[in-house]
Amino acid sequence: MGTARKRFGSTLASVTAAALSLVLVAGCGGGGDSGEARTKDGKTVISLGLFGVMGFKETDLLDRYMKENPDILIEADVTGDEQTYYTALQTHLAAGSGLKDIQGIEIGRAKELVDTQSDKFADLSGTAGLDHFLPWKSNQVTTKDGKLLGLGTDIGPMAVCYRKDLFEQAGLPTDRAEVAKLWEGDWSKYVATGRDFKQRSKDGDVSFMDSSTGLFNAMIYGGEKQFYDKDGTLIYQDNPVVEDAWALASDAAKSGLTAKLRQFQPGWDPGLANSTFATTVCPAWMLAHISEKAGPANKGKWDVAKAPKGANWGGSFLGVMDKSPVKEEAKKLVAWLSAPEQQAYIFEKLGNFPSSKTALDLPQVANGTSAYFSDAPIGQIFGDAAKEIPDEQILGRKDGTIKDTFSAGLQMIESQGKSADEAWKTTDERIEKLTR
Repeated sequence: MGTARKRFGSTLASVTAAALSLVLVAGCGGGGDSGEARTKDGKTVISLGLFGVMGFKETDLLDRYMKENPDILIEADVTGDEQTYYTALQTHLAAGSGLKDIQGIEIGRAKELVDTQSDKFADLSGTAGLDHFLPWKSNQVTTKDGKLLGLGTDIGPMAVCYRKDLFEQAGLPTDRAEVAKLWEGDWSKYVATGRDFKQRSKDGDVSFMDSSTGLFNAMIYGGEKQFYDKDGTLIYQDNPVVEDAWALASDAAKSGLTAKLRQFQPGWDPGLANSTFATTVCPAWMLAHISEKAGPANKGKWDVAKAPKGANWGGSFLGVMDKSPVKEEAKKLVAWLSAPEQQAYIFEKLGNFPSSKTALDLPQVANGTSAYFSDAPIGQIFGDAAKEIPDEQILGRKDGTIKDTFSAGLQMIESQGKSADEAWKTTDERIEKLTR
């Protein structure tokens, strides 16, 4: 799928998404459907449908809210794999049943929901204090007539994660500030550093980067427009951001700088553990995955450096269903869960990076460090990156599908020896079919 939330939880390989969605539909309804409010032990029940590790059930936030609001009982259901979650959500929306009062929304699904399901969601534009969010965050789930379908939770500002020991053996700087200067302001300098690494490395089995697809993603998500314009017209063929990203990523793929290991695909996790590559472009949320899969043996060998340019990959929202019988109570809960203090708390506990610009300046975030990544000041690094992201990020209905198609095209160059022109032609044809 390629969306950020695929990183968390176990993929339910033994159960197809379609089968599970039918199970969920057949199960008990959540409360987001029209009808009477549910009560339990004299308390009003608010149901949440979540995916991955959004941080609400994994911390004590829900318990804290119920303690502060003793007349409320919160029931949260979490699906590990976002693809499975979204398949079920689409089924519930179409059927008008089985919905929770509050539903999580992944950024890769936002535009599709805005365009096709906005009437199913309550308008949150009247929520007090919305100016604490980064300016582009709320725009991603706002309809043309100003209806706000969700409040932001986390985001995915970019950096570059690198192996200090592998840089050292290649005679490159290891201090994160010096490393960042190697490619400051220009992704082509990152690739040039890779050529230098390849030439000077004493270990020919170690690649500079995991794959060209991570580089491509980092470059396209640094622009206001990627694949669509504001009117929903496909523009990737003529968008200089996409053209430049394809050219540079193709160059890296052809130059033997990559380990040919696409992020989150088979082989990538072992590559982390076995020190197969020296760098990977990493959104904030990826650090948890790297530390888990690279393992204790590599603690302190990894570090984090500022990326050449600011970009965002990933993020989520919380939306309230319009027909929820506890709509007003659910709105209050969503506003509280997405408030700066709660976003900072989740970052402190789990590392999910806040979408609240106010939270970025709170001590838990601004002073946040990572012991696994050589005590890197991740709050500062990712916070600075978040502030560099353009004020507007235009999403398209098939963004995730198109991104995955470009990734497959780059893999044709890396693994099949296709030329950049051949791979582009095939990619273009596939996108045309997928977006008809």
